[in-house]
This record gives sequence, structure tokens and C-alpha cells, in this order.
Amino acid sequence: MSTRHASTFEIKTPHLTGGRSHTPLARTDLASVGLNYYAPGRKNTLHTHPGEDHTFIVLDGEATFYDKDEKATVLKKGQGIMLPEGWYYWFQNTGWEPLALLRFSARKAKPKVVRVDVKGNTRSEDEEGYKYVDGVPIEGKNWEMS
Repeated sequence: MSTRHASTFEIKTPHLTGGRSHTPLARTDLASVGLNYYAPGRKNTLHTHPGEDHTFIVLDGEATFYDKDEKATVLKKGQGIMLPEGWYYWFQNTGWEPLALLRFSARKAKPKVVRVDVKGNTRSEDEEGYKYVDGVPIEGKNWEMS
């Protein structure tokens, strides 16, 4: 997905029956943008991204971000958070509607490991295509900017 050309993209993702999804929108060697979609109550686990800064902007819904000490930061539509390289965090959809998060990442170079959780489990590759977990896309129903 890396490119040396300008990229255009649409901020749109399928609604899910539950769970969460990640839709990569554009990527270069140093930066990426994607759309995360979380059903109400859905959360991820405490983790960090070595060598990578992250910014999340709430497009719809409500997210609560937690650091490794469980300090909570609640974000509503139009609010964002920037997480520096090495910052451990997790977040949850704490609203009653689906959560749509625009996710920006920036790095100086591609690290050997792109994600580490607190148990030491690692992921070495970026997510390249649309991925969903614990739910299925609803045919013909999409979340999109309105």
C-alpha cells in the first residue's frame, strides 16, 4: 500500500453486527491513516506501538482512552488524542452508538515490531486490508461522514 503518489480515500466503513473493524485508508513509508469502527461496549487491550506516534479523532460516538495506570480520558465527537511513541494505552466505545475513529500514525522508519501488548505478544506486520473481529459486516449498510 506504500506509495510515492498522492492518495485519495473515502471515510466509509461497513456497519457491523458487533465487534470492531479497521479500514486502512492510505499509507506511505512513514505515515498511515485508517478508520476504526467499534460497536458499543467493544474495547481493545493495553498495548503500544514501538517507533510510532498515533493520533485518534472521534468522528462519531464516544471513546474512553486509558493509559497503563488506568487514567481515563473521555473523547466525544470532534475531539482527539495524540499518543507518543512507546505510550501504553487501550480504549473502549463507552457510548450507546457505534464509535468511528480516524487514526493517524507516523514513524521515522518501519520498526521490526508494530504492536506489543503487556504480556509481550507482538505483531510484526501492519494491517494492510479491511479487518473485522467478533462481528460481521452488514450488507448494504455503511457508516460514513455525513
